[in-house]
Amino acid sequence: MSPAPAETPAAAIPDTALSVHAAADLKNLQQLVYLRWTAVFGQVVTIEAAHFALGLALPYREMLVVIGGLVLFNTISMLRLKLRPKLQVHASELFVALLVDVGVLTVQLYLSGGIGNPFVFLYLLQVTLGAVLLRGGYIWSMVILTTLCVAGLTQYHQPLPLVHDLKDGFSSLYAFGLIVCFVLNATLVSYFITRIQHNLRERDARLAAARRRRAEEDHIVRMGLLASGAAHELGTPLATVAVILGDWARDPRLAGDATLRDDIAEMQTQMLRCKSIVSGILLSAGEARSEASALTTARAFVDTLVKEWRDTRSIDQFVCENTLAQDIPMVSDTTFKQMVFNLLDNAREVSPGWVRLTAAQQDGDLSLVVTDRGPGFAPQILARLGTPYQSTKQRPGAGLGLFLVFNVARTLGGNVSARNLPGGGAEVTIRLPLSSIALQGPTAHDHGH
Repeated sequence: MSPAPAETPAAAIPDTALSVHAAADLKNLQQLVYLRWTAVFGQVVTIEAAHFALGLALPYREMLVVIGGLVLFNTISMLRLKLRPKLQVHASELFVALLVDVGVLTVQLYLSGGIGNPFVFLYLLQVTLGAVLLRGGYIWSMVILTTLCVAGLTQYHQPLPLVHDLKDGFSSLYAFGLIVCFVLNATLVSYFITRIQHNLRERDARLAAARRRRAEEDHIVRMGLLASGAAHELGTPLATVAVILGDWARDPRLAGDATLRDDIAEMQTQMLRCKSIVSGILLSAGEARSEASALTTARAFVDTLVKEWRDTRSIDQFVCENTLAQDIPMVSDTTFKQMVFNLLDNAREVSPGWVRLTAAQQDGDLSLVVTDRGPGFAPQILARLGTPYQSTKQRPGAGLGLFLVFNVARTLGGNVSARNLPGGGAEVTIRLPLSSIALQGPTAHDHGH
């Protein structure tokens, strides 16, 4: 539990970190509201018991008026949380809330014996809450204010007819009050501090996740720059090899050999695939605009994607189930296509005999499901799916495919999930909102006609 220093400038903190801190502070303010209702109930019970059961002469009405003020303040706090839940909770708001609790406790103790009241030790609860919830000068302000309150109650208070006969043990009302006060302090501190610490641990975990995501995004940028540079460098040698293969294909001496002719045709196919990959990398990097994305529809995009993958890969059986009921106009995106290719390639690698792709529309989302009959994901891989270099493949760079798939899907507003099938094999599902890939407005209308 390590609250951020109070002096950290807001401009130096990422937006995600600020939202995480705000969420934790909001939950902590909610805990204070719950604690205050507990305090209201406890004060009512204690005052009623002291006044009616024990017969102590207390300013009954005045003390109930103070409780009424606390109820009003807590009601306002609840309305603030309900009506404006997204309003950021500042440290000053938590500090003021604790000051109200200290003020109410001080007034109640003033009306009931001051420092001679055994419940004076409830100040320790307020100090403890301040030490956990607040930072910097606010903490020491709480210590100083509660100390001044205790000191003031030694001089200014209304008398309480309560004998401090500690020698009588449990039969002493003062000793009994001390025990009740201790139980209250211990119980409330244990319960609410545990809840608050849970909020702070959750905040720290979310901050760590945000930092990890930021590092992953930086990693993607570096890989994109590297891939873009490599794509530029590969363009010239690939063009040279393509020209040579074209010459070989037209050479009558080589064309007469059926085996060589088939090998040349296969090499030309693979060369086209390499050039397509290079073009896709450049397009995804914002270059090569002359090869811009084409206008198509969801069904046609899936069919084209399947045909291209099937023509450039060897596999015993590839099953495609394109069940899209609504053919939505869209722009074919190279990054999106490469994302699906990554999943199909991974499935083919572990299950070269059978791979299935299912395309469907579910609840306004485009769902693409890739299924294989391989060994499935290892438990440790499944638990950390989507993080870079999580792979059982013993080769450099392994594990980046799914990492890129997860990040592309997240960029498009979707998500990726994976599971092992009961009968063997694995299933990876991409779900993307149709609104993020479909054409909108007049262009979509014109295309539909």
